[in-house]
Formats: sequence, C-alpha cells, structure tokens
Amino acid sequence: MFGTSPKTAELAADISDFEAVRGRSLLRDGMDRFLRNKAAMASLVLLSAIVLFVLIGPLFAQYANDEIDWARMADIRGQGAPSIATGHYFGLDELGRDLYARVIQATRTSLLVGLIGAAMALVVGTAWGVIAGFYGGRLDSVMMRVVDILLAIPLTLVLILILVIAGRSFVALFVALGAVSWLTMSRIVRGQTLALRSREFVEAARAGGVSQPKIILRHILPNLAGVVIVYASLLVPEMILAESFISFLGLGISEPHTSLGRLIAEGAGTMAYGTIWQLLIPLFFYVAIIVTMFFIGDGLRDALDPKDR
Repeated sequence: MFGTSPKTAELAADISDFEAVRGRSLLRDGMDRFLRNKAAMASLVLLSAIVLFVLIGPLFAQYANDEIDWARMADIRGQGAPSIATGHYFGLDELGRDLYARVIQATRTSLLVGLIGAAMALVVGTAWGVIAGFYGGRLDSVMMRVVDILLAIPLTLVLILILVIAGRSFVALFVALGAVSWLTMSRIVRGQTLALRSREFVEAARAGGVSQPKIILRHILPNLAGVVIVYASLLVPEMILAESFISFLGLGISEPHTSLGRLIAEGAGTMAYGTIWQLLIPLFFYVAIIVTMFFIGDGLRDALDPKDR
C-alpha cells in the first residue's frame, strides 16, 4: 500500500553510493588497494611469521647462542645435524654452537639494521630534502652539492672506513649505515618539494599569512608521506644487503654477536665438510626477508600511487 517506486529506490541507492564514495579517505583507499595485493599480503604474513619467530623463538632454545656443546663438537658432520632430540633444531656450526639460537640472534640483528638504517634515512633525508627544496636559492645549491660530493664517493668504501676507524660494534654499524643511507632519500624528497611548493594550496597558505615552518608541517610533509613511506620500505632490504655484504667480508659486527651475512659466510666456508644446513638455514631467512620487503614496498607503491586511482 505504501510501497516505494522503482525510481525512488534507485535514487536512494545512488545517494547511498555517493555518500559512501564521498566519505572515503585517501588512506582508506590506499589500505584497500594494499589488502587486495596478494603478493604483498603473502609477503606481510611471511615477514610477520619471521618477526614472531625472533620474538618467541628464544623461549624454545635449549642452548645460548655462544654456548658450545662439547659432547657433539668432535664430529660436526655426524652429530651436528639438525635434531629435535638433541635440542639443536637447526644443527651446530663448525665450533659446536647451537645454530638455532645463532639464527635467531642473526635475524634480529639484520632486522634491526634494516629498520634503524631506514629510520635514519627517513629522518635525515626528509629533513635535508625538504629544507633544500622549499627554501631554494643558494641554500639549495650548497646543500645539494654536499649530497652530490658524498654520492660520488663509493658507499662501500665509506662503510668500511667508518667500521675500521670506529670499531666493529652495533653503534658503529648503525652510524655507518645511517651516514650513507639518507643521500638518495634527500634527492627524492627535494624533487617532490620543488613540485609542491608552487602548488595552489601552498600559495594560498602564503597569502593567508601562514609561516613557512607551518606550511612545511601542514602542507608539504603530509603530501610527501606516500613517497617517503614507499622509499623507506624499499630501503630496509638495501640496508640488510649492505650489512650482509660487509659481514661477508668479515668487517661486520664482532663475536659473540652475529648477523645473517656472517652466518652465510661461515656456512659457505663449511660446505666442503657436508654441513650444508649451516648455509641453507640462514640463507632461507635472509632471502625471505629481502624478497618479502621488496614485495611489501612494491605493494605500498601501487597502493599510494595517485596515478593508479
């Protein structure tokens, strides 16, 4: 008796769809696009499993990372293989130490190196690039010439020099990686800032009497978030690769600490004795972290790219 006509129902549906679209934020849209990326989501699940292994794995370790099993180190090839019965789930290394505990420590070190290196690049590179690009002029020229000079120096040489001078420690490693990781980030941020500072909303803020620091905080940095987040996510595996290369050369952190690069180097040196697990197990964690981070970064790039909306 009081039924709704088809046109009224169609109009109500259109209004509902319009309200749903109007209330959709850019962050929500990017999140939905990222969740639909199967490769990125699978990589996120695998990386979460590795992080969970690092966090709760020590609860199941039967030995410390620097503890030597004197009873089984006499014949590593025969008795050092992975075994649940002996408590050496990943086997022993060439010195009789539990590889399970050492892999946990090495994975934690590599993840910290990647995250801290990317964080330092995020803070220093973003600040340097925003200041140079926003203020421009002679300040921009001087700041970017400094970046060009530093980029002209081989980054591996810089890492080696810092580690040799400062010593093989966690602090020296983080300082060395942070000293070379922000350079490319600053150039990317500076280019984006140059494009943003002439946009209409920035000019309107200037005309309204908004101070330059507030313009940077309220208008420039929020519009740089997508680019910065994507590059920072791709920078994490680069930092891990750099640390692994240094550790493979024997210039990384010193014992009793270790990293995945150092474990891989040790495993490669014992392959002739048939202890293949010393290489394959840390190599699996190393490759898994690198590949998953690249897929996650690629997924973030696709999700936050305004051209694909």
